[in-house]
Amino acid sequence: MPETGATMPPSLPPALPLFPLHTVLVPGAALALRIFERRYLDLLRDYGRSGSGFGVCLILEGHEAGAPAMPAAFGCEAVIEDFDTTPDGLLSLRVRGQRRFHVLRTRVRDSGLVVADVAWCEDNAVASARLRPEHALLADVLRQILAQVGAGGREPAPGLFEDAAWVGWRLAELLPLSLPQRQALLQFDDPHLRLQRLLDHIGETG
Repeated sequence: MPETGATMPPSLPPALPLFPLHTVLVPGAALALRIFERRYLDLLRDYGRSGSGFGVCLILEGHEAGAPAMPAAFGCEAVIEDFDTTPDGLLSLRVRGQRRFHVLRTRVRDSGLVVADVAWCEDNAVASARLRPEHALLADVLRQILAQVGAGGREPAPGLFEDAAWVGWRLAELLPLSLPQRQALLQFDDPHLRLQRLLDHIGETG
């Protein structure tokens, strides 16, 4: 046991391998990926050893292939739901967004894989926030969208349409937004502010 009055060393932030893309992944959304670069094979080996996810971040500068790209400061953890091999021999993944994170610092491995020290965003405190009356229209919009495109085999429970965070994330996933708009929604901590931004967007485009 440590001596009385001894100071415990601060815990290190979690390290997360990153998959920078020209897209924004939000919690609960599905994303298809094709793996062909060595750095992302390294990422999958890390995933297999640790069982933890990896981070998807919007590319601010650079490209998806080639030299390591500069990722946005906020991203979303991805976990693998399914995988397959394509006819051309590449690995195809289906992942789903989980927790949001803030990138504290990054480093690049010899393979070109970008690894970030991250801080998890505190979503638990607002995860069960109920939809406010002024945002009820957004639940109706979401119902209409899901009726047109389907729910991807995951029929939502009726109570989810009263969940401010869930409604916001599904609209952020499904509405035709620009990448900067979707990235801004990802960075909101408050689900009600996220819904208000979505309501403003619908008003501007409607």
